[in-house]
Amino acid sequence: MSHFHIEANKGDIAEFVLLPGDPLRAKFIAETYLEDVKQYNTVRGMLGFTGTYKGKRVSVQGTGMGMPSAGIYIHELIHEYGCKKLVRVGSCGGIGRNVKLRDVIIGISACTNSKMVERRFFGHTYAPTACFELAYNAYNKAKEMGVNVHVGPLLSSDMFYDDTGEDIMRWAEYGVLGVEMEAAELLTQAKKNDVQALCICTVSDMITTGEVTTSQERQETFTQMMEIALEL
Repeated sequence: MSHFHIEANKGDIAEFVLLPGDPLRAKFIAETYLEDVKQYNTVRGMLGFTGTYKGKRVSVQGTGMGMPSAGIYIHELIHEYGCKKLVRVGSCGGIGRNVKLRDVIIGISACTNSKMVERRFFGHTYAPTACFELAYNAYNKAKEMGVNVHVGPLLSSDMFYDDTGEDIMRWAEYGVLGVEMEAAELLTQAKKNDVQALCICTVSDMITTGEVTTSQERQETFTQMMEIALEL
């Protein structure tokens, strides 16, 4: 299958890729943390960059919002460019006990209300999980940095503006820490293709209290999760 959404040459993308949903967050990470940066993608405004971090090659690829969008870029990165380690660095809504605004959540698994994962299993459920080694190292790095970090399941939702009346806190009762839109697809594809994957999220808004951050803050100030991910 042709790579219609990433127009990079073979070898332009590192085996280790950070995956922010926001392409401007990809640009911020590349400009702030990487050296010798080269931009390899602008298709549909979904920016992609490769550079070095502490002497090691790292790429950063925007994925857009939602599992259908993210799934396209994850597929092409794995199948067309041979990427072996993919770490989502995103934002989420906090719902878990003791979770607070700007805390970092390391998602070791992902529940979902999407049909994308279910469709692969003919209506049966599947529990996508993260790479233990990445999660372990990310947790230790977060503690070393003094970050207020939580480890547990995320909910990947298809709907940002959900007017169905479903009680989102039902998920919290079963230990889900935050709600985002991409982790389940990333972890599912990673398991199928035997690559390492992890989702690290910063709590951008509290569904329980109504606290929120601005779009610029989400783009430029969630640096702790970026630094944790880069150390992996």
